[in-house]
Amino acid sequence: MQAFYSDHFVLPLPPGHRFPMAKYQMLRDALQAHLPQVRMQQAPAVLTEELAFAHHPAYIAAVADGSLDSKILRDIGFPWSAAMAERARRSVGGTLQAGRVALQEGVSANLAGGTHHAYANRGGGFCVFNDLAVTARVLQAEWGRVPAPDGLRRQALNVAIIDLDVHQGNGTARIFERDASVFTLSMHGEKNFPFHKERSDLDLPLADGCGDDAYLAALELALQALEDQFRPGFVLYLAGADPFEGDRLGRLKLSFDGLQARDRRVFDWCFQRKIPMAFAMGGGYGHDIAQTVQVQLNTYRVALEYWQLWHRWQR
Repeated sequence: MQAFYSDHFVLPLPPGHRFPMAKYQMLRDALQAHLPQVRMQQAPAVLTEELAFAHHPAYIAAVADGSLDSKILRDIGFPWSAAMAERARRSVGGTLQAGRVALQEGVSANLAGGTHHAYANRGGGFCVFNDLAVTARVLQAEWGRVPAPDGLRRQALNVAIIDLDVHQGNGTARIFERDASVFTLSMHGEKNFPFHKERSDLDLPLADGCGDDAYLAALELALQALEDQFRPGFVLYLAGADPFEGDRLGRLKLSFDGLQARDRRVFDWCFQRKIPMAFAMGGGYGHDIAQTVQVQLNTYRVALEYWQLWHRWQR
């Protein structure tokens, strides 16, 4: 299974900053140690013209040259630097490349990404560009340029974004609010950030303290509603680690086993319907960051199982 990393493009943060930048290198180290079957490659930088599928040109330029409005920078939560701009491009490039690979192999991943708080014209919540939105639209455009095997025009690629980060994917919801070709599903903490929610195609707000059983029951309802309302040809999965009971910002109470069951249900739902999927890691802010990395490593264990199923099915 191919996965893309960008952790060596380190964002310089001031001492005491609450964003756990070290988790990306820790995840790569854990994958190398425990899951060598995951073939890791450096994430490419997304092109400006690819970013423009989901972001305003003026915003893209401001990120590149450091002329961002101070309020936008405060909302993002990172100081601007050339390294910040480069890391943002690599984070998007990793998800986009994972999407391209997944269309061929069934499953692929970005060790970072999941930057779902970024809007078309601004960032927020530690998100500069929206990797899910860019990937969905670029893959749709590339799909439309390739003829079907019989030479006829391909049917349009419908994309479902299954966002299981503990925070609502507000930027993603707004970008696709009038786009019937992309279905946005968000299961998130009702009282958690962002405090002004956008309207996804399907929102399932969860009460503080929600545990494994209630969460998995809600996920079943969400997947059934998705199937009733939409027919995706591709899935982007945001496998946030922040619903974990040990997360500083999550406010939910999922266990390691509960989160692994969540992942298995999403991967199985896609495989049973032969819908290829790429996934990104999203949030994770554990009191013990090693526990966040363990949640993520467990996601990769499940993903690898389903990549192997895809590999056998395609032979």
